[in-house]
Amino acid sequence: MRRWPLLVLAGLALVALAFFAVAPGIAERSMNRVDGQRLPPVSDEARNLHAALTIVDLHGDTLLWDRNLLTRAQRGHIDLPRLRDGNVALQVFSSVTKTPRGQNYEANTSETDTITPLVVGQLQPVRTWGSLLERSLYHAAKLERAAEASGGSLVLVRNGSDLGQVRRTGAPGPVAAMLSVEGLHDLEGDLDNLDRLYAAGVRMAGLTHFFDNFLAGSMHGTTKGGLTDAGREAVRRMERMGMVVDIAHCSHACVADVLAMARRPVVSSHGGVQATCRENRNLTDAEIRGIAATGGIVGIGYWPGAVCDTSPAAIARAIRHVADVAGVDHAALGSDFDGAVTTRFDTSHLVQVTQALMDAGFTDSEIGKVMGGNALRVLERGLEPMARVPLAPPRPLPQQARP
Repeated sequence: MRRWPLLVLAGLALVALAFFAVAPGIAERSMNRVDGQRLPPVSDEARNLHAALTIVDLHGDTLLWDRNLLTRAQRGHIDLPRLRDGNVALQVFSSVTKTPRGQNYEANTSETDTITPLVVGQLQPVRTWGSLLERSLYHAAKLERAAEASGGSLVLVRNGSDLGQVRRTGAPGPVAAMLSVEGLHDLEGDLDNLDRLYAAGVRMAGLTHFFDNFLAGSMHGTTKGGLTDAGREAVRRMERMGMVVDIAHCSHACVADVLAMARRPVVSSHGGVQATCRENRNLTDAEIRGIAATGGIVGIGYWPGAVCDTSPAAIARAIRHVADVAGVDHAALGSDFDGAVTTRFDTSHLVQVTQALMDAGFTDSEIGKVMGGNALRVLERGLEPMARVPLAPPRPLPQQARP
């Protein structure tokens, strides 16, 4: 009779193991979807041009999910085999550490978090269960391990000189990866943690995500304010160390404040434009021009919240608007693949974007800029540390401003 409790415990353990093995995959399949609608035909001319391009995607959230980056998966949008199929030269991988329950584009608080159950369910290290900073450091280590295990097929970008291995010269090369952060709430109220993120390989960071934080207001927060004093100091530090400032998800006030003080190119890594898709997260024409004035770029996404559709033609329309408003030198790609979005295609079918740009009247040279040339120009400038100048020590943050 005494064996029954042990058998029950063993049965519960098996059920738990089965849950942890299966549940994260089920969750991802329901969130990172390809909608299955028919893709337009692709011409031989587009395929040949695509094969000669240096392609850069400014935003993918693949590190959030429990998948081997080096193995072709049957779910999601990005892995190394599919990046090769899509001829991607550089993929920027974002670290997502916190999202609110009931996430929406209009108004969210920071009181809840849907990432914690995923972190626990994927059996990530215990240190990541209660620390947003540790989640980003875990993502950095995960990306580094993938590069080390790839046999040179996946290489990391840490500085401007590393981008030399990204440029295509007609023959396929390794896929390069760069790390970014989606929302600096992972600093956990301490600006010195920027140094820890930089040391771990982070080279681009968005100030906010889906809620306001101690640095700035989010477009999807409750106050939607501008930069705080800590936010201004964060921008100064990022520019000095060679970490590109990303204003995706920033409130309009935050965008205005960043553009007013920027000394280096500013990026909107993923999103859309109000003129072709009236979602509140998308950029106004004035903001597009402001980003261009810094020498920066606007990365256009592939999901309905960015372009109000999933068709390649909708992506091309948004890119055309950026080019018309600010010049073709300021348009880029920012898929948001694996970011809990539904798209028409995964990264293996990026030739669809090349075809759509051709159909929209872009020249081969202009397509080369949009598909990656503009992003490389900005990163080459933005990743180089500025000459060191004395900075005032950061002010202590009030307790209520800490996440």
